[in-house]
Amino acid sequence: MSSYSMAQVVTLTGINSHTLRKWESRYDFLVPERTDTNIRYYTDAQLKKLLNISILRSQGVRLSAIGKMSDEEIHKKVSESLIDSNQDDEVKALILSMINLDEQEFDNIVKSQIIKNGILATFTEVVYPFLHKVGVLWGINKIMPAQEHFASNLIRQKICSAIDLLPIAPKNAPKIIMFLAEGENHEIGLLLANFVAKKLGWRVYYLGQNVPHENVQTMAGLVKPDFLLTFFVTTTPTLVEEKVFRLSSEANTPLLFSGSPIKFETKNNMVTYLESPKDLIKVLETGLPQV
Repeated sequence: MSSYSMAQVVTLTGINSHTLRKWESRYDFLVPERTDTNIRYYTDAQLKKLLNISILRSQGVRLSAIGKMSDEEIHKKVSESLIDSNQDDEVKALILSMINLDEQEFDNIVKSQIIKNGILATFTEVVYPFLHKVGVLWGINKIMPAQEHFASNLIRQKICSAIDLLPIAPKNAPKIIMFLAEGENHEIGLLLANFVAKKLGWRVYYLGQNVPHENVQTMAGLVKPDFLLTFFVTTTPTLVEEKVFRLSSEANTPLLFSGSPIKFETKNNMVTYLESPKDLIKVLETGLPQV
């Protein structure tokens, strides 16, 4: 059984610590465990319940009413409320379905969002924030590898299916090479970027995972792309910085990168860090890196 600190629960549910303490004093449904030193922590079951409560509260359900519901009634109410929910609720619901390994629920949520908001908005406004939350869970060792792989593979299937439906851009379209550097294997973010670029009419040269630096340089010489794009999972600043500047300088091509929140002290107009898919969309729509 996993345990979660209050700070981790706040990050995952969006419920602030003051509210959690207030609920604890007023309602029986939230009684966190305590360590030997009297520090609060929350169990898997409590995290799931708080995610559900957060969704219902955003839909206007009174907390006093939620407190009288059984877990089964809460789950049913959440499922019904997701029809008219906002995107933050959908992200929380995806986390729940991942934790429960519920493929049908996961699929229903993604499909309903695609019908309601379209594929691009679903991937950028729901799937991407969900992957960020998964990264939080992964970073604090609160999900099993099987749960992460379960969710990642479902998302991978949907992104690949969506990419296959897009036409190949003409040869005179702007060009971008996408790849993961040597030692990088987490491909979901790169696949999402592939979909976004193709959707916006770019000609994408997708090299995939763990690509040797020399191969990128050779490909850039052949294709003469407008941009290179890559992702980093590693959070070692010196390692990321070294790879970023080597890629941008030796390929002599503007580099877009994301995934690892590294900020560079040296300004380099050949390198642009993308914080979110919205940043990528902005760059691709203008054809210019952000300043």
